[in-house]
Amino acid sequence: MSKLFEPFSIKEITLRNRIAVSPMCQYCSNDGLPNDWHLVHLGSRAVGGAGMVMVEATAVSPDGRISPADSGIYTDQHVEPFTKITKFLKEHGAVAGIQIAHAGRKASVRKPWEGDDSIDAGQDGWDTIAPSAIAFGGTIPKIPKEMTATDIKRVQTDFVDSARRALAAGFDFLELHFAHGYLASEFYSPLSNKRTDKYGGSFDNRIRFLLETFKAVREVWPERFPLTARVSVTDWIEGGVTIEESIELTRLLKDAGLDMLDVSHGFVLPDVSAIPWGPGMMLPYAERIRKEAEIPTTTSWMITEPQQAEDAVANGQVDVVMLGRELLRDPYWPFHAAKSLGAGAAEDLLPVQYARAVTK
Repeated sequence: MSKLFEPFSIKEITLRNRIAVSPMCQYCSNDGLPNDWHLVHLGSRAVGGAGMVMVEATAVSPDGRISPADSGIYTDQHVEPFTKITKFLKEHGAVAGIQIAHAGRKASVRKPWEGDDSIDAGQDGWDTIAPSAIAFGGTIPKIPKEMTATDIKRVQTDFVDSARRALAAGFDFLELHFAHGYLASEFYSPLSNKRTDKYGGSFDNRIRFLLETFKAVREVWPERFPLTARVSVTDWIEGGVTIEESIELTRLLKDAGLDMLDVSHGFVLPDVSAIPWGPGMMLPYAERIRKEAEIPTTTSWMITEPQQAEDAVANGQVDVVMLGRELLRDPYWPFHAAKSLGAGAAEDLLPVQYARAVTK
């Protein structure tokens, strides 16, 4: 029996298999509103057999968007179009998840295919905020405003309000984006956080924003539904976040109600040369956190082959595998993986409209 195709239960939610669609920005929203592209993009992965489909990093405020074309859930107007998507995902057997985020100093940039560089406030961009008034660098030279205590509270309230809207839209799996050099990651990393108040300096101070935000969301997100976080567990550079710190952070988040850690890495600085790019590069880190923090984990990053994903689950490195680019290449990867692994009736993953055809 394939471990990859065993159901996975977390709180009151059960994934039909251990395959999840990683949140992937599409840069095609207007005023944060999802549209037919999102319905087809996300819906096709549910039709293809994924156990969970997670919506891209979805901003908790207009200034939290990476680009003007980012997804958002910062007004009540966003609830209805997301409801259409969650209904379709569930109808086709997938758990509906969403990742909520604030981009911090990496906000107000052009779409990747338009340059991925800073947009000035007078050119459809906006002023950015961050823990410290330090630019990300590279193609994002804009210097952000250092956040005041009022700014911090406002953003945390935005996370809470966005979580409420996600619940109203029918999502039953929520992830907080604490990774990739975006706002929460900027607080966590000493490379981007140079504050001298209670939100900067020591480890306990640097994680304060993350813990406070998580606890505030946990208060409004139902206990019956999973609440997870994606964390950059290493910055890959001396003076940055370490795996040992991230294990301790995970333990503290677990005590606060974290149900699973989505293990990711880096991107708090541009052009870090020490990243060990390679197949399954984050699996050893996910395994270590799973064992040492005693919490379910998931990760992505160059998981592409069915046997590779099977081994990651069977060997206890992760509980769920997140697939990104591979599911862009093949929305029906779960079906093809089930056939490759001999995981029983692979056709059961497909809607009847397709299954009756592929079995002939």
